[in-house]
Amino acid sequence: MLILALSVLFLSHHPPLWIVGAAMGAGAAVPAVALRTAAQLSLPSRRRLHHRRFPAARWALYAAAGALGAALFPSSMVLVILLSGLVEASFARRANPTREQMVLWAPSAFAHAGALGGVGALAWVALKVGALSYGGGFVIIPLMQHDVVSSYHWMTGAQFLDAVVLGQVTPGPVVLTVAAVGYAARGLFGALLGATIAFAPSFLFVLLGAPRFDRLRTNATAAGFLAGAGPCVIGAIAGSSIALCLLLQRSWQVPIVVGAALWLFIARKSALSALLLGGVAGVIVVLVRSHT
Repeated sequence: MLILALSVLFLSHHPPLWIVGAAMGAGAAVPAVALRTAAQLSLPSRRRLHHRRFPAARWALYAAAGALGAALFPSSMVLVILLSGLVEASFARRANPTREQMVLWAPSAFAHAGALGGVGALAWVALKVGALSYGGGFVIIPLMQHDVVSSYHWMTGAQFLDAVVLGQVTPGPVVLTVAAVGYAARGLFGALLGATIAFAPSFLFVLLGAPRFDRLRTNATAAGFLAGAGPCVIGAIAGSSIALCLLLQRSWQVPIVVGAALWLFIARKSALSALLLGGVAGVIVVLVRSHT
């Protein structure tokens, strides 16, 4: 219920001025948080693969593919991740070509189903987000932005950034961001539908996959796929910071981005504190400007 109340405040036609300032200020800090998330994930990823004698050049190539995909081809981000994983799995020479083709064709088939629009489109977007969100959900931000803002026009760019902020400052960032998107698309029903579908993949993965996790750890094909997809995901999270920066609408938000980056990378403070301080700065700026 908290996310619904916040969604009504953030997405209403005439939100209070301090809400607007808080959203814009916290939103300006989000790109820095995404970049920090990618940096935090990259170090353990490289260390783990180093023990397996994984070539650094391939790690960098997959990461670059993810970053470029997120920045330039957001609608194809799912395929970029899948291809990175499948290419690396092929090095083990144990991948099943038939299964690979099925994996590659599945996203395309679902994408056509999602293109129908309406509730089906909302369900498809929520499913993609729930199934492919890693590292706090930033990896799916470019694709989600493309669907929500450009394809279906459920939100403006600024409203979508507000939805990302809502997710980051409340428990369950992915599900709550989707709930805000669902509210903008289909009201209360859309919020509940989006949150339920976004939550379902991770719940089912744990419920149905737990007995098989040990076998997957020792499966060469699965390990190879993750070795390629992992760096790609990290690159996509870093690339999402570019997409998020492009959503900023005011020049005074730029110093907040820079300040948040310094706060996170130099002072090594928490992401939540960066978002809260950004929100406070935004409130101060809009209130001062309203009285001048």
